[in-house]
Amino acid sequence: MTTLRTPGPTVGVVGGGQLGRMLAEAAAPLGVEVVVLDPTPDCPAALVARDQIVAEFDDEAGIRDLAGRADVLTFEIELADQDVLEQISKETGTPVHPKPSTLQTIHDKLVQKRRLRDAGVPVPPFREVTDATDVRDAIDDYGAPVMLKARTGGYDGRGNVPVDSKADAADALDSVAGPAMVESFVDFEREVSVIAVKGDDEVATFPLGENVHEAEILRETIVPARSSAAVTERANAVARDVLEVMDGRGVYGIELFETREAPRASDDASGQRPRGEGEILLNEIAPRPHNSGHWTIEGAQSSQFDQHVRAVLGWPLGSTDLRSPTVMANLLSDVDEAQPARLGNVDRILETPGTSLHWYGKRQARPRRKMGHVTLARRDEDASVDDLLETARDLTERVTFRTN
Repeated sequence: MTTLRTPGPTVGVVGGGQLGRMLAEAAAPLGVEVVVLDPTPDCPAALVARDQIVAEFDDEAGIRDLAGRADVLTFEIELADQDVLEQISKETGTPVHPKPSTLQTIHDKLVQKRRLRDAGVPVPPFREVTDATDVRDAIDDYGAPVMLKARTGGYDGRGNVPVDSKADAADALDSVAGPAMVESFVDFEREVSVIAVKGDDEVATFPLGENVHEAEILRETIVPARSSAAVTERANAVARDVLEVMDGRGVYGIELFETREAPRASDDASGQRPRGEGEILLNEIAPRPHNSGHWTIEGAQSSQFDQHVRAVLGWPLGSTDLRSPTVMANLLSDVDEAQPARLGNVDRILETPGTSLHWYGKRQARPRRKMGHVTLARRDEDASVDDLLETARDLTERVTFRTN
């Protein structure tokens, strides 16, 4: 039985970016305090968290300090060091959720895909590559283009390089600059995601979101996704299968492809042939709240951040039901070089009914950096996601980070 006290429990978060900030905002109404660890002084989460420890994500002394001040540890960035977390958890008795073993799986995309394939989760054909010849061989087997991916460290499109021809193989591999893998190109109808929650003996999923990317960076999420009921059901089934592979409580962002046709066979494919149009294939997993789940703050009965706090503490989960059709649009910096953060022309966003502005408090605007997001959630029964998307684009295309 859950009992509330004052002061309440403390969640220690490795990472203090926008996800840590929104975790702290969601924790406060529950009487839960948050302490973050982040190398950037006055990081985005510092304004709303109880305290910040200034240290690198893998700093053993800093994480030990964090564990000493927390009832449970979690992370909002995959740069957290799983070995350090596991060691300190054993020594201090402070649990970590999701488990460090999940981080171990997630850190290496090749390890991730192999483990999921072996568990029967449908994934695109893939293989390890060590040199340009391996990439060319993959093009022979899969056809061009293929997607070359850094096995570790990539995010927001960094580390993902499309290879259009054999002549591009060497340069693409040099740009990745480290261990790599290749996936066949997926001819998808749309990219979708399930925000799934693994609690204490319970699992919940939010409604399926449809994601729009540009240059491998998420621009918009549309909920409910414009997919059929059968595809939605299949996506949720795949997400629940993914959770069976993951260790530990918390929110998982599960990115998926809704395909147009079956992928080519491969030596490292899942062995499960898609059933034709509308099949679901796994793209990637984030063992934490995810950008494509930000819509839940206004659009769902409980947000992904509220759910993550509940889950890591072992508390009962809340409702994931949809409140209304919702669109989330990221505010990406449009500057050419780093400069102090300044967003102009926001009046129409602030004035538009059903629109919520989230500003992350980052001090610097850098090219294509996520600086905030806008959510449109309308209670109007006649509101369609297409209308909401058109309004969101109209509002966000007018704002700018440029100073002249």
